[in-house]
Amino acid sequence: MRYDSLLAVCVTLFPITISGDSNLSEPLSSQQILPNNFKPPQVFQNVNLLRNTNLEKGYVRETVNVVIENIDTKPQSEYYVPFSVDVIGNVGGFEVRDKKTPGPSFKTDLVEYDPYSPTQFFCTTLPQPLSPKSQLTLSITYHILSTLTPLPFKIGQNDKQYLHYAFSTYTPSAYPTLKQKTKLKFPTPEVPDAIGGSPERQGSTFTYGPYNDLVPAGALEPASVRYEFTKPVIHATLLERDIEVSHWGGNLATEERYWLTNQGAHLKANFNRVQWAASQYYKPATSALRELNVPLKVGSLNPYFTDDIGNVSTSRFRSNKREANLELKPRYPVFGGWKYSFRIGWDADLASFLRVLKNPQGGHVLKVPFLEGPRMGEGVSYGKVELQVILPEGAKNVKFETEVPLVRVEETVHRTFMDTVGRTTLKLTAMNVADEARDKPLIVTYDYPFSAAFRKPVTIFLGIVAVFVTAWGIGRLDVSIRKQK
Repeated sequence: MRYDSLLAVCVTLFPITISGDSNLSEPLSSQQILPNNFKPPQVFQNVNLLRNTNLEKGYVRETVNVVIENIDTKPQSEYYVPFSVDVIGNVGGFEVRDKKTPGPSFKTDLVEYDPYSPTQFFCTTLPQPLSPKSQLTLSITYHILSTLTPLPFKIGQNDKQYLHYAFSTYTPSAYPTLKQKTKLKFPTPEVPDAIGGSPERQGSTFTYGPYNDLVPAGALEPASVRYEFTKPVIHATLLERDIEVSHWGGNLATEERYWLTNQGAHLKANFNRVQWAASQYYKPATSALRELNVPLKVGSLNPYFTDDIGNVSTSRFRSNKREANLELKPRYPVFGGWKYSFRIGWDADLASFLRVLKNPQGGHVLKVPFLEGPRMGEGVSYGKVELQVILPEGAKNVKFETEVPLVRVEETVHRTFMDTVGRTTLKLTAMNVADEARDKPLIVTYDYPFSAAFRKPVTIFLGIVAVFVTAWGIGRLDVSIRKQK
């Protein structure tokens, strides 16, 4: 069982960040396979560590700021971050940066050394080896999905919801730590249960530590909390997002298909429609998903909202010079354990996203958000995101750049009405994505020669000519019945 889960992690979790100079012919990863007796070399120590855990959304957000020091006699450049095998499959958005110097994130690999080990590692390569006795401040950020559990598991329709979170007051580390502190931020001050440690409570924040004694590598101190979270825990098991570029129409068409579920507490009794309708007059806090708010780019138009049944009329689109907002109401409230699948789409002016380069190859640069979708205070997490960028027929030399970690990159062909060879399509797949990726762009560059722009009208013209010639030829046939002489 453990081997199967680890295999799935290695295939689907490994983060890949593609640079602007990359192309689809390059390998997707450089995953390290290490010997089964491997242990991270004890060449660093954590001088001071501060971990901030944010529980204000339906998933866990971690930020670890740590001052590391090279205690070896040689320069070192590889820093390891451990995760338990039960957690690592839900980790996403793992990034390591220099806290004091703004810049891109460092190169990170998922390393494997023993499929039966309870601990796996991310290996971060520093841009410059750290010399002996030198220090560097790292900022490590990531989120963990599907790790919060409702407690109790079943509640009444109008009851408060509480979530349970288990963690270690000592930050898991592959190196000894001299001083550390852990802070937990809750959505409300209502935290009825806190087991383990002796936290200092200040409003909706718990502080564990500071721990000034040396904590050895791998040391853990289990703890758990149960806190009030009367909001839906929104999770999309799958999001399929298509972006279609039309040069002739000057249009950028976007369609998103969602498979949503609420990971909150289940109902302990049957759903009461009358009770639900009565509560809508004063709108109390609820663990059910009532509506979704989808901010769009200014200038978006022609939105639609459909589900498995058909068009959903319970939606509202507001657009002006400053904003464009699509408000969606599902056909029914989505309580814990319930599911709802739907699709939305809209059009936008291509000129707002596309730039033409002045070169003989007909270079084009397309800049679009990697992720749009709902923006909710309780957050939205995505188990799997499949993004397709459908380029015009004849586009070639496709390259792209994004900061979102990817697990698969494909270049395929999409055929539609009146196409000849089909449209070049870039398909990107990401796992364990949070709604914070909304601010991260996807930049696609491609060549679109002047001659390729006339492929479609020439095809249409030849098709019309073929129809008329065929009709003329049929009309010239003599199909009358005559007596033989």
